[in-house]
Order: sequence, then C-alpha cells, then structure tokens
Amino acid sequence: MTILSTLFYFIITIGILVLVHEFGHFLAAILCGMRAEVFAVGMGNRLFGWNKKTKFSFGKLANDLDLEGNTDYRVAMFPIGGYVKIAGMIDESMDTEFLKQEPQPWEFRSKPKWQRAIVLSAGVLMNLLLAVLIFWGIIYYQGKTIRPVTEIGYVTPNSSAAQSGLHVGDEILSINDHPIQQWDEIESSIYTESVTHDLVFHLKRLGAAITVTIRRADVPDLSEERFGINPIGEVPLIVDVDKEKPAGKIGLQPGDTIVAVNGVPVSAGVLPELIHSNKGKEILLAWARGEQKMTAKVTPNSEGRIGIQIASVYQGPFKRQQYGFFEALPAGVQELQFTSVLFLSNIYQLVVGKASLSKSMGGPIKIAQMAKRSADSGLIEFFGFIGLLSISLALLNILPFPALDGGHLVFLAYEAVFRREVPSKVKIIIQQAGFILLLVFMAFVLYNDVINF
Repeated sequence: MTILSTLFYFIITIGILVLVHEFGHFLAAILCGMRAEVFAVGMGNRLFGWNKKTKFSFGKLANDLDLEGNTDYRVAMFPIGGYVKIAGMIDESMDTEFLKQEPQPWEFRSKPKWQRAIVLSAGVLMNLLLAVLIFWGIIYYQGKTIRPVTEIGYVTPNSSAAQSGLHVGDEILSINDHPIQQWDEIESSIYTESVTHDLVFHLKRLGAAITVTIRRADVPDLSEERFGINPIGEVPLIVDVDKEKPAGKIGLQPGDTIVAVNGVPVSAGVLPELIHSNKGKEILLAWARGEQKMTAKVTPNSEGRIGIQIASVYQGPFKRQQYGFFEALPAGVQELQFTSVLFLSNIYQLVVGKASLSKSMGGPIKIAQMAKRSADSGLIEFFGFIGLLSISLALLNILPFPALDGGHLVFLAYEAVFRREVPSKVKIIIQQAGFILLLVFMAFVLYNDVINF
C-alpha cells in the first residue's frame, strides 16, 4: 500500500508540473497564431482523446488524418509527463516532414523571433507563476512563523562561521548593509548575498560595534553543510534513547529536551562534546518533558556516551506574522527569489566541482519519496513541495542544453546574431545528442536513487 500511495503522489506531482509547463507552451503558441497539433497528458501511444475533426476516439489516429489546424487533446499510455507538438518546430519528436514544404503562416518557423522566444519561454514562466501562486496562497492562509532573535547561541567548531571569527553572544545588526531583525533574514541573506558578494557582518559584541568580513568562497554550499551558526533559544531534543545505556536507566525518553548539564544551560551543538569530555565522571543532567522538569545524575561510559541521539529544536521566542491577500504576494515572490538563488547556486557549485552530483541531484525515486512524505504531513506541505519542484523544473528547462527549452533559445539567439538559421540537419544532430545525454544523465540519477534508497 505504501508503494502504491508513493507512486500515486509521484504521478500527481509530476502530472501537475508537466501539465502546467506544457500548457504554457500551448497557450503562447495559440496566442501567437501557431497551430498546436497535439496536447498530450502522458507519454507514449495515444489511449484516447478528442479533437474537432474526429470527436472523441480511442487508440491511435490515422497517419494520413488532416486535423485542419485543430488540436488533438489526448491521454497517452504512460502517466508521466506530457508534451505539446507545435507545427513547424523541430522538437523532441524529431519530426521533419514539414521541412519538405514551404513554411506556412501558422508554423513556428514562419513567426517573428520574439514570438518564437515567447513560446519557448512560456513553459518556464508558467512553472514560475505556479510556484508564486502556491507560495502566495500558503503565506496568505497560514502566515509565516518568525524567530525574532538576532543573537548567536552556538557556533559550530571548525565551521566557516567559527573560522571567520563569529562568536556565541554576537548580535547581528546587518549583513551587507541589509538590516537584520529576525533569524530567517540572517539565513536568507547568507545564502543569497554570498552568490555574488563577500559577506560583511555588522555586529554588537559585549556592547561594542565590530565588523566581520567573510569571503564568498568561504561560505559552504547549502546542500553540503550549514554555515555554522544557530540562534539563541535552540535546545537539544532527544530523538532516540538506548534503554540499556545510562540515559535509558535514568528514564530519559524521546521527545525530552535537555535543559542543562551541571546547572549550565546547553545547546544541541555543545551537548555531545560536553558529555564526551566527562566520560567516567558523574554529571547532573536536567531535562524537560512538556511542563515537567526533571533532574538525575548520570555517568558517561568509557566512550563518552550516555546512549542518546539528539536534534536541535528552537524553543525561543517566536511570533506568527499574518498577511493580507495582496500583502502575501510580495512574500510569495520573495520565496521564489530565495529558492531560485539557492538552486542556481547549487548548479554553479556542481559546475565548478565544489558540490557532489550524487548528493545534489534526486531522481524519480527521491521525488516520489518526498512527495509521499510531504503529502503525509498535510495538504499545505504537499503544495509547498510542488512549488519548490516547479521552480527546479523551470530553471532546469531554461539551461542552455540541447533538447531543453534553453537549448531551443540558443538556436534562436544564434539566428538573431548571425541572421541565419542553424541548418535543420545540424539542429537534429544536436537535439539527438542532447537527448541521448539527457537519457544517460537520467539513468545516472535513477541509479543514484536506487543505491541510496
């Protein structure tokens, strides 16, 4: 049942994204006076469909059927993806029959360059628009939870933050002259500003104003590791307890939060090292279980462990910011901008060799798992995942690679600069090569999914 539900959510997710993308191409083509011969949901052979000429019908249409400019809206055999076939365009179908005739006024090839550019870009724009609409709706419906703190509560040892001179207790006033009022602004500023600029932190440390500059090259890729600072107010959350180890014997349970060790408040980053440094020595552990406070003495074993797994959970002050209908739109656009910058930054890190391809890319199995997980968390989380994936699909498609929308735009740019088209045979060869490379890449991503399943 789990496999079936995972497959179901995968089909729904990919179906929505591809349908929106292809509808963008379709709508732009129609508005520009081009004929869209096929609008298909799914890939492969035609199962059934409708057009003005044959009405509703099952199976494949006759090869010599002239639809007289009408579109065949069809459902294809494999319920993954979809496509639009625009008259007079060399696309992934590699259909070149139209080249044997003179260009017709309703064909893609006979239209002005600006119209062709709109049609090629429309799928990407529709995916970005979908993401904005989703984020807009989510933010309007539930608002945003804000952590109104700017003080550093923990600095990860040997991290970029530690090596750059940031300290526990530093209050961050601004980053690159952008005023900081809450912690989420810190995280977004670090990863958006470092794409193109060094980071200049203006801080208050022990009452004195200081400046710390961090080179953009020293900011780690988000997919690999964190920058290394956590807000004040984060505490260690116990996620697992070994009942045979010291922690289990004193009654610690998953869901408890560690409050202090020997009377000193601790963070999730400090706790493991603090326990390890007291191996064989008795320590006083204080923890909370809901409203109940507990204490007990425990002795870490010879390995410096007490038998717990922890995560970090924020328990500092927070507030929920609500947005009006129109106020939520700029916030949705901001989410789009932030996610796009992170995605493009990850692509850049892959190109320059600073990020691992196997760790950065996910294929159908990973997408299916994440779709199922987000759907299990609720409708809002599921749509949020679709929004993030829609941005990824849009930005991948606009990359200047053969067989992608960006590859078609490269052909168009060549034509605009050199005032002549790329020969059809060359286009086909390049498209075929690109398609083969995409298949190889997809096979690698699928293999990567399987071995990490």
